[in-house]
Amino acid sequence: MTKVAEQFGVSGSYLARVCTMLSVPRPEQGYWAKLAVGKAPPPKPLPKAQPGDQLYWVKDGEHRPPPLRPRRLSESPTQTRLRTPRTRTHRLIHGVRENFENSRPIDDGGYLKPYKKLLADITASQACLEKALSFTSDLFNALEATGHRVILGPRDERLRRATIDERELGKKQRRYYYGNLWSPYRPTVVYIGDLAIGLAIIEMSEEVLLRYVGGKYIRESDYVPPKLSRHHVDHTWTTTRDLPSGRLRLVAYSPYWRVDWSTTWQETKNESLQSSLKSIASSIQVAATELVAKLEEADRKAEIARLEQLAAEEKRQRQEDRRRVEQSIQESKEHLGQIIQQWSNVMNVERFLAGVQQRAGGLPEADRGAILERLKLAREFLGTQDPLNFFLSWKTPEERYQPRYAEE
Repeated sequence: MTKVAEQFGVSGSYLARVCTMLSVPRPEQGYWAKLAVGKAPPPKPLPKAQPGDQLYWVKDGEHRPPPLRPRRLSESPTQTRLRTPRTRTHRLIHGVRENFENSRPIDDGGYLKPYKKLLADITASQACLEKALSFTSDLFNALEATGHRVILGPRDERLRRATIDERELGKKQRRYYYGNLWSPYRPTVVYIGDLAIGLAIIEMSEEVLLRYVGGKYIRESDYVPPKLSRHHVDHTWTTTRDLPSGRLRLVAYSPYWRVDWSTTWQETKNESLQSSLKSIASSIQVAATELVAKLEEADRKAEIARLEQLAAEEKRQRQEDRRRVEQSIQESKEHLGQIIQQWSNVMNVERFLAGVQQRAGGLPEADRGAILERLKLAREFLGTQDPLNFFLSWKTPEERYQPRYAEE
């Protein structure tokens, strides 16, 4: 473990936690000593990955897209026989009451907002928490009784949590709405084969008439007006607000970004969700077939869009390549013209200086010395200007830019 950990730049204990997270078996303490004397037990085989198991790990700070997972149904809904759900508390619900009750400050009767974010996706008030936890546990057990797995969404799989509206469906809604509910870090999902379906349990809200009395709001139904008298002045007023209703809603949704799909079940005053667990589990299993078809269609469209994007990018690159080729030709022509002009200027200067030197040869000695001295200063001032150096500095179009695409 220590040697392998060095390759990843982590400690042995850190890598041990990674192995545990990935369900990778590792030698127990004393294994290597036993191996040295031939008494080591046989290595444990790598277990088969279950739907939702984390399959990869990268070092903290490294960003790498996770591998794509298959989305197949292990068997058709009609082939799975519903078994009687277990009555024990589901592992995701066991011992979480304190986490939900350890909440951020809320209004009286408001929704709990637990500090811990790695919890099952349950939104409820204090009054309805026990009911929500009980129903959620029974629901998860009912789903696992059909052979499926309910877990918190794996960290290495790109799953989203849908936006949840707590308002009770079927009632008049406000035009503008802003939700301010608690939400978990990762969605709660049930795996139907290799397909994940998001699950959210929420206590619905209803519009309640409230009266402001003595510095706080109370339900209008709980308000007892004082006895009327000529000295009494009513300083109370009423308003409406959405408050938890005590009735639950189950939302099953697509946790995949490319598909927007959801279905809901909600309680009424006369009917609870508890009595519909088996039918809900069956409906979710049937809905998985519909979701697989939607995902396949979304993947098909995404692949078409990807290919179109690649084609558009290649077309853009070809156009840019053609533009730069034409630019290199134009720049090469202009540079060659400048070199020719510089050559002509240099040759004119050379002819001028040669003419001065030739004329100075016919002057008297005293005058010739002054001219030649001045000619020497002029050459030093101009410096050496070999026309061939100008020509060697010229670059051909291919030297300026190498085309990426061959000409047709």
